[in-house]
Amino acid sequence: MTKIKHVFFDLDHTLWDFDKNSGLTFKKIFELNGMTIDLREFLNVYEPINLKYWRLYREEKVTKSELRYGRLKKAFDVLNINVEDSMINRLSEDYIEYLSSFNHLFEDTFEVLDYLKSKYSLHIITNGFDEIQEKKMKSSKIIHYFKTITNSEMVGVKKPNPKIFNFALSLANANANESIMIGDSLEADIEGADNLGIDAIHFDYKDEHSSHNYKRITKLKSLENYL
Repeated sequence: MTKIKHVFFDLDHTLWDFDKNSGLTFKKIFELNGMTIDLREFLNVYEPINLKYWRLYREEKVTKSELRYGRLKKAFDVLNINVEDSMINRLSEDYIEYLSSFNHLFEDTFEVLDYLKSKYSLHIITNGFDEIQEKKMKSSKIIHYFKTITNSEMVGVKKPNPKIFNFALSLANANANESIMIGDSLEADIEGADNLGIDAIHFDYKDEHSSHNYKRITKLKSLENYL
């Protein structure tokens, strides 16, 4: 990959360990609000619901506020836990407030970014909420690695919409044929990049998608085999 000059990363589920940090956040906000809930049982229900809501959000089928409220309401409903709307809204706000206070990264993140930074220009493209993504990167001490950060709320569209990739390329002063995208979502990151002629590597951290034809890694350290 000698032609590659720019490496674009997704943030959540790629560098920043969203599942771990999210679980710790829920533990904290349930305690803050005096709620006695089995955390593991809640997360087992909440996590797939959250992914569904993010898919709807990417597809412009729910708003940001509908995502924040709906994913919690649906999880509580499935668990047959009666929670008033005022509490759901409070939990939603607390979740955003405290999420960036946890800073767990995937294994070898610093080592891989140190390895790449002298060889490539590094960038972020994220669908996450604008008010929290930069906080996550500062708190986890990785923000200085990246020359540009493109957020979906800056562009008005979300990955895999080509507009966000074109915006990121323009911001980075990069061409598609000299760039590569690394992310966990086949649809948003990998197919979105591929549709614009941007090379891509799928970070399949759960090792669930071995059958597709894209480059695939299950550990970040394996990027060194490609870059």
